[in-house]
Amino acid sequence: MSHIVDNDILIPEIRTILLEGRDVRFTPSGVSMRPFIEGGKDAVILRHMPSVRVGDICLCDLGTRYVLHRVIAVTPDPSSLTAHPSLITLQGDGILLATEQCLASDVIGTVIRIENPRGRRKPLTRGRLWFYMRPLRKYLLKIYRHIIKL
Repeated sequence: MSHIVDNDILIPEIRTILLEGRDVRFTPSGVSMRPFIEGGKDAVILRHMPSVRVGDICLCDLGTRYVLHRVIAVTPDPSSLTAHPSLITLQGDGILLATEQCLASDVIGTVIRIENPRGRRKPLTRGRLWFYMRPLRKYLLKIYRHIIKL
């Protein structure tokens, strides 16, 4: 049985559990991470990590909303007065142009595993390869969207 919980309730609880050192499993909604995470079907397992790398999928607090997107860049924040904060640039795998930015401190958790509805693991390495295929993604996404509508 699945339950839909508002993000404003769910995400703070996820953050609390992750900060206690435990992993969290939940099923995200939305289509922005297609083809690697099917919203409402696939489950992700999150872990609080000390840092993030390009290619990681992270749950982030953007202030006005929460996103589960792939890290496409990590750069020092020149406007920061503290030691070494990083500016994280994110993009959904199914999104061609739009990106979001947040600070490293806004990262709630990092995806360590993706599971399909039958509990089978999906390899994280395919998504990393997808990142480097950005020039071809427009065409690959068009094919993928056509196939899933069949």
